[in-house]
Amino acid sequence: MRKIIHIDMDAFFASVEQRDNPELRNKPVAVGGSEKRGVVAAASYEARQFGVYSAMPSVTAKRKCPQLIFVPHRFDVYKQVSQQIQQIFHQYTDLVEPLSLDEAYLDVTENKQGIASATEIAREIKARIKQQTQLTASAGVSINKFLAKIASDYDKPDGLFVIKPEQAQAFIDELPIEKFYGVGKVTAGKMKALGIIDGKSLKQWSLEQLVSEFGKSGHYFYQVAHGEDHRPVQAERIRKSIGAEHTFREDQTTLAEMQQKLELIAQEVAARMQRHGKQGRTITVKIKFTDFTQITRSHSVSEAIDDADAIGAIASQLLHAAIEPGMQVRLLGITLSNLQAGNQPSPQLFLQI
Repeated sequence: MRKIIHIDMDAFFASVEQRDNPELRNKPVAVGGSEKRGVVAAASYEARQFGVYSAMPSVTAKRKCPQLIFVPHRFDVYKQVSQQIQQIFHQYTDLVEPLSLDEAYLDVTENKQGIASATEIAREIKARIKQQTQLTASAGVSINKFLAKIASDYDKPDGLFVIKPEQAQAFIDELPIEKFYGVGKVTAGKMKALGIIDGKSLKQWSLEQLVSEFGKSGHYFYQVAHGEDHRPVQAERIRKSIGAEHTFREDQTTLAEMQQKLELIAQEVAARMQRHGKQGRTITVKIKFTDFTQITRSHSVSEAIDDADAIGAIASQLLHAAIEPGMQVRLLGITLSNLQAGNQPSPQLFLQI
């Protein structure tokens, strides 16, 4: 039986800004964006109390929280702090799988310190992070990645939540379906319409039924409903692409509307790219029409990028080339692939596609 820890820094970007600027402490802070444009890359807990979250359009965030303070991102600083935290992880195990700059899985079944209790290791790691960075982290401890991930979010901020082996199935049974990692709003809505409201009701569905309703994801839902997650912690985890897509409540009917939505998506993708410390060379635009047919259009550039304006410029040209008068669009998405470490400044690109 494995011992897995999931560490998640608390409001990481915003907390770094509050740490480095005392005037921002205990105030609602949004990293990235501005009062008039852009999207929020991260929000402090004070801002979250007003309903402000990452990936939210800045104008919406400001409307929800008029006293919101916008600060520019400093990804070079976040990367430095992330490296400090990674060094702490590696004092306990080399089986560390970073998911982004601010979270990671650790397999401490066998660890360098010879500590029998994974809970004690998590407690020590949290204390060292606090001592060395003046930041707080939340930790989840359990027997697999699925449960550890959920546990880390259970008692934020500065939490430590443990799901013991004998507690696992009862915990899953009582877990609301929208709390399952990998179940978004759309899927949660579909599940509730089918009478699946928690882990217990999900467990009543057969593998065949779940695959029939949810495709390949049905295998995952079936396994986690029964407490099974055999995914190993992969120290050399390779991310192949980063992207975002939005399904609209009302179909977009004009190119101007689509362009506006695409710009917001480009900003969200850029924030994710920089959060993961990546740049990409291939930009792909996904377009789903009102009749549910969809197309993708891609273009590769010679220099890897992570800048919202550069991503948006390329995506815009791909969109313009694909859309004809009268087309109605229900979903737009942008994905970057051919990734590399994001340690170079993004170039200004002027492309003809």
